[in-house]
Amino acid sequence: METTRLEAFSDAVLAIIITIMVLELKSPDDPSFKALRPLASVAISYVVSFVYLGIYWSNHHHLFRQTERVTGGILWANLILLFWLSLIPFATSWMGEYHFGAAPMAVYGFVLLMSAFSFAFLQNVIVRVHKKECQLKLRKGTTLKEIISITLYIIGILLSFYNHVIAMLCYITVALMWIVPDKQIKRN
Repeated sequence: METTRLEAFSDAVLAIIITIMVLELKSPDDPSFKALRPLASVAISYVVSFVYLGIYWSNHHHLFRQTERVTGGILWANLILLFWLSLIPFATSWMGEYHFGAAPMAVYGFVLLMSAFSFAFLQNVIVRVHKKECQLKLRKGTTLKEIISITLYIIGILLSFYNHVIAMLCYITVALMWIVPDKQIKRN
């Protein structure tokens, strides 16, 4: 199978995920700027999640530009990634609605962590399927960027129960690290 069908499906799923997220945004009952203040946590949650989904979309695009064929294993690995990404609207809504409460923040971090693991799994399946013909410049083992990301996710999850601001900063730091696609999958 060519990659275009998988890419189109993944793009559609990500578009639906973003649509669900934006539909969760409710307008205030009062037509004043003061009425927006209680929605700050909702807005912050939405922006961070939108950026994350954009990062995954961009990196997914770069990954599949260098993938020559799709197998059943790649399809399932991609579905696992989409499963975890599909939970972002739920975690985002819960976190925003309850103003960065401990449990919602921890769940949000867990969903981000599992999305990261799922993307790495997808990369590894693609490399295994393509073996020598694979254009991906993946090194064996985990990169420093991945180790830092995983560490920050775990710290963020744990800090969710003590300091939600630092926990969110951990999640934002990881997002900032991945805004530029990974050198391993970016076309030269």
